[in-house]
Amino acid sequence: MTLGPLMLDVAGTALTDDDRRRLSHPLVGGVILFSRNYRDPAQLEALTAEIHALKPAPLLIGVDHEGGRVQRFREGFTRLPPMRVFGELWNAHPREARQLARETGFVLASELRAHGVDFSFAPVLDLDYGASGVIGDRAFHRDPRAVAELGQALMLGMKDAGMAACGKHFPGHGFVVADSHVAIPVDERPLAEIARADLVPFRLMIEAGLAALMPAHVIYPRIDDAPAGFSRVWLNDILRGELGFDGAVFSDDLCMAGAAVAGDIVARVEAAITAGCDMALVCNRPDLADEVLARLNVDWPAPARARLARMHGHPHPPDMTRLRESARYMNALHHIAGLGQDSGNLNLPDPTDYCARS
Repeated sequence: MTLGPLMLDVAGTALTDDDRRRLSHPLVGGVILFSRNYRDPAQLEALTAEIHALKPAPLLIGVDHEGGRVQRFREGFTRLPPMRVFGELWNAHPREARQLARETGFVLASELRAHGVDFSFAPVLDLDYGASGVIGDRAFHRDPRAVAELGQALMLGMKDAGMAACGKHFPGHGFVVADSHVAIPVDERPLAEIARADLVPFRLMIEAGLAALMPAHVIYPRIDDAPAGFSRVWLNDILRGELGFDGAVFSDDLCMAGAAVAGDIVARVEAAITAGCDMALVCNRPDLADEVLARLNVDWPAPARARLARMHGHPHPPDMTRLRESARYMNALHHIAGLGQDSGNLNLPDPTDYCARS
């Protein structure tokens, strides 16, 4: 049995019968967890173990766990700094910034793997133009080279812990003011301008072996009328063709307002997969998830299955007891202790966890 093309969410801290029914459907290949799915480390381990045991080919388990405002699991996990902290350090001490970013990536990934999570949707590779509130301090820097260097360092730390990275939001969300969770952002710049700046971190990260990407729910009308996540121009011609990307492509949440241009939820999933997404996310709307499971009929290419299979975490990760006995982990904790604590950002609302409040 292989993974299916849908990633769904679950209701709470333990699986319900409805959760099990949906996740056992052959179209489902993954689960995304939110803050509402976390109570404590033992509960999370039990939840991920049950999810993985539902199918002979274990479902992928992903989470938005970037650091700063966007960290789904907090109590019992290391509080990670917002990525802007590394960009500010990079201005004066680039080598130290890269090393600390790598150590942060290792802590991020090793703690998630110890609790059964396969991967995080990180790092953010958007440029910080100072325009986007939903991106903001989630971005490393305004300089594309700084973003690429720090993103690669974080990715290497994650790889050290047995986790693949997923860069976002291709080809760049930082220039637009509108938040795609609640609106449909439009970026009027020409391709040449985007290529000189926003595409640089993605290109360099792809060359460094980035395993997965998530496209933006942003329309770039001078390139294509469809948002990037529904655009064969962006995903096939530019990402696969010009940039040579051979990793997995995960849609952003198709229940977001930025995806509404593609039609109803089934049309959105079909459009995302047809454009080149390997896995489509349908989050926080179980009624819509049921509609997709009942009606979806789309040609899902075989190479997508192989790309998604690479997103499983490295098997047999150390548990937290063994991690705390590891010099690498304890040294990493020591090095990153206090990063970002004076910024106040760890106490701000998570701008991406909008549905968890409903």
